[in-house]
Amino acid sequence: VLAGVIIEDVAVGAEHTLALASTGDVYAWGSNSEGQLGLGHTNHVREPTLVTVLQGKNVRQISAGRCHSAAWTAPPVPPRAPGVSVPLQLGLPDTVPPQYGALREVSIHTARARLRLLYHFSDLMYSSWRLLNLSPNNQSSTSHYNAGTWGIVQGQLRPLLAPRVYTLPMVRSIGKTMVQGKNYGPQITVKRISTRGRKCKPIFVQIARQVVKLNASDLRLPSRAWKVKLVGEGADDAGGVFDDTITEMCQELETGIVDLLIPSPNATAEVGYNRDRFLFNPSACLDEHLMQFKFLGILMGVAIRTKKPLDLHLAPLVWKQLCCVPLTLEDLEEVDLLYVQTLNSILHIEDSGITEDSFHEMIPLDSFVGQSADGKMVPIIPGGNSIPLTFSNRKEYVERAIEYRLHEMDRQVAAVREGMSWIVPVPLLSLLTAKQLEQMVCGMPEISVEVLKKVVRYREVDEQHQLVQWFWRTLEDFSNEERVLFMRFVSGRSRLPANTADISQRFQIMKVDRPYDSLPTSQTCFFQLRLPPYSSQLVMAERLRYAINNCRSIDMDNYMLSRNVDNAEGSDTD
Repeated sequence: VLAGVIIEDVAVGAEHTLALASTGDVYAWGSNSEGQLGLGHTNHVREPTLVTVLQGKNVRQISAGRCHSAAWTAPPVPPRAPGVSVPLQLGLPDTVPPQYGALREVSIHTARARLRLLYHFSDLMYSSWRLLNLSPNNQSSTSHYNAGTWGIVQGQLRPLLAPRVYTLPMVRSIGKTMVQGKNYGPQITVKRISTRGRKCKPIFVQIARQVVKLNASDLRLPSRAWKVKLVGEGADDAGGVFDDTITEMCQELETGIVDLLIPSPNATAEVGYNRDRFLFNPSACLDEHLMQFKFLGILMGVAIRTKKPLDLHLAPLVWKQLCCVPLTLEDLEEVDLLYVQTLNSILHIEDSGITEDSFHEMIPLDSFVGQSADGKMVPIIPGGNSIPLTFSNRKEYVERAIEYRLHEMDRQVAAVREGMSWIVPVPLLSLLTAKQLEQMVCGMPEISVEVLKKVVRYREVDEQHQLVQWFWRTLEDFSNEERVLFMRFVSGRSRLPANTADISQRFQIMKVDRPYDSLPTSQTCFFQLRLPPYSSQLVMAERLRYAINNCRSIDMDNYMLSRNVDNAEGSDTD
């Protein structure tokens, strides 16, 4: 890992080690029971791993103790002759760094005092969160002693918490409930190829019906919650089939093959924000639908536990509900701008000169009904069809309409949270913001070439080989959509974890002895790309584009197993 890296300093703690590179990067390995390696988890690390949160900080000094680590950007104190004092180069900078524009007018000493207060608050929260009632049903804010807890439950204080407050409790709980000694969970059967003219059910539906019947404790594995058996296909699931079917299920959800998600109303009207985002379908409320929502929650929990993100694009409003942050009118406006504008016009209709006599000439509604997120007209309160809408009760109508829209997905959200509780500790979601939960479940929306370079390992070739140079240039020239297709081709997944340290496998690039200008192949379970020799970068790019767009079947495992390639148990080769 450190081959070719110039190491300037090494710090050794009781059971862990830090290494400082000449580039300012820090590598860490060893015991990590207290999160002292700074990698966002508490798992033991056997080899030097880049501390990504310190990248670009130009660290100049490091130190390690029994269960802590420290890094400074200040240069080390120069050596001094005995008896000669040298002033320490410690303290605050003269001004706030320019990237923090909101603090431009704040003095550096005030900013420091604020930071100390925030760290102290996080320390108190970290040591006492077990004593707090974080239940979403905790609606009492009258007690003086409950005011702080109320701020956490309502979500206002969550963005102020240091990462360790919400990450370490989650990581430790996941570690304590992990199934040990198994590589995969129960076997699930999936049929993707139609036979006798019968159309196959969506993969999501097939897997959901089987998984919800299993024991929750059997699914809490570090990598594969279940093993997939593809009927009639030459694939042996060593990880890649599991990943690929999850990617397909995400596509089924967002293309409407499974009717659990709907595009945001802003997407339908082509106005406002979040036009590329989805909501839970409020009309999907049958027992079968709620079972499927529960399975969607299981998928989200598996994504958090295994650090293999889902390629889902849910609206911020949905993530807020999943971590129990109460919704506001602004949240509704971000997904349905026209509806909020309509309600505002009804509320303030007198400003347009409309009176009680002309009210019904301008408002095409005559009862307490309103438009749901899926576009259907529904009663906004029980019996709303028989309650007249008038000029005098329009304020109550608007309040009821907003209340209905803010809670129309409550049953679906509850089912998803129930599914998540099978895999992860759901009460701890009350420490997260909506954005933090989305990153845990969905990772990074864009595929970074630089991140792939940091986790790559070469076989039968080195970094300086022309084939490798051509490959990286080609990948950099790809659009993000093409890089997403490439990720699926080599790993079965469409996203990378938000934290580079959570990428459980190294990306492997392997040179293979095949005819010039052949198509590349991959082994998705090993995150491996196999490149034959190419006559030019242009030809490589053309072959790679063809492969990622057209070669999606996992169909070479039986052949690979028969030849015992790489002495692997299974391969998932594309």
